[in-house]
Amino acid sequence: MNSALETLKTRGFIQQCTDVEGLSKLMDESPIAFYEGTDPTGGSLHIGHMVPYFAFRHLRDAGHKGIALLGGGTARIGDPSGKSEVRKMLTYEQLDENTESIKVQLDKFVSFDGKTAWTVNNKDWLANLNYIDFLRDIGCHFSVNRMLSFEAYKIRLETGLSFIEFNYQLLQSYDFLELYRRYGCRLQIGGDDQWGNIVAGVDLIRRMEGAEVFGLTFPLICTSDGKKMGKTEKGAIFLDPAKTSPYEFFQYWRNMQDQDILRFLLMFTFLPEQECRALCAPDKNPNEAKERLAWEVTALIHGKDEADKALSGAKAAFGGGGDKSAMPRAELLRARFETGYNIVDLFFDAGLVPSKNEGRRLVQQGGAFVSGKDGELSAINDTAALIGADKLNAEGELILRAGKKRYCLVTFKL
Repeated sequence: MNSALETLKTRGFIQQCTDVEGLSKLMDESPIAFYEGTDPTGGSLHIGHMVPYFAFRHLRDAGHKGIALLGGGTARIGDPSGKSEVRKMLTYEQLDENTESIKVQLDKFVSFDGKTAWTVNNKDWLANLNYIDFLRDIGCHFSVNRMLSFEAYKIRLETGLSFIEFNYQLLQSYDFLELYRRYGCRLQIGGDDQWGNIVAGVDLIRRMEGAEVFGLTFPLICTSDGKKMGKTEKGAIFLDPAKTSPYEFFQYWRNMQDQDILRFLLMFTFLPEQECRALCAPDKNPNEAKERLAWEVTALIHGKDEADKALSGAKAAFGGGGDKSAMPRAELLRARFETGYNIVDLFFDAGLVPSKNEGRRLVQQGGAFVSGKDGELSAINDTAALIGADKLNAEGELILRAGKKRYCLVTFKL
């Protein structure tokens, strides 16, 4: 197997390939152009979007040329793959703004140089398509029966598939055709929910150009407890620091289950395989491997300075020294503590629970912790408990913990 594909296989990326032997042979002969597509349906990517882009970097580092296709055109319709209901339609202006935001995020991670990696926007060829000509030239190559056999459409037929969404596969296939014609692109990569769309594009190019191209998909990642990659009780783990702070981002990785550490070190870092395995050796403390995982991924997404701050903040939260400035914080009125701050109100106002009902449940279940003057955290089990100024440390601060993992540093205003 080609060395770049072997790297992807070893690190757990490969799920399906249209012809792995043929692709391997092609990649051995000379560097190829490949692409990964992302629709700008939001203003920020989340970490679940990044699996193909880690693979993108492995392929680029092996000498192949990568195209990041931003779907400013396809996002006007919305991909039904993996969705139980129709996507919300955004204005064209919103899609353009999202496209620019995502381009900046990807550039920070990939480093587009215009030679080994670059971006294109499918709005350039989709926005002004003549629909009648498109149906005559492209639509005639698609079998409705075959399209309905793909899992993405099967699932949506149960809840309702709109005609506009039914066109999506034709447009994504046309993207592959355009990239083949413009850049000689021979490979499309993506998540496994894109398999049907990728296969359709491979088939379209074979029919129209008589050329052999390839598709390669990666697994849709779930953690060992069954959660989708990058999902938490609070929502998605975004790359945008305004949506998910570097500290929260770091903590997401630091709090991984032990069973997931090696898999995620291999997929979400560029550490050598042997180093990843050494970090997870039976005689090693898994917390050290989790800390290394968290630092590496945070450094890749937010930079080394932010990773260092997040690590220091985590050490402070867990009582190991460090700098508390990186911890999530809430500024509350000191007067409330002088008269006694109700524990439920305190956790709600600090943003650690979404509602006071959730706050009451947290307290009753023993998951609400408050620090004392010495910095030690103690569980508060009484929903009527009042937290007074006597809890403040020498700096006039207070640390709250919700459950095992979520912290907040409370500072005060008059």
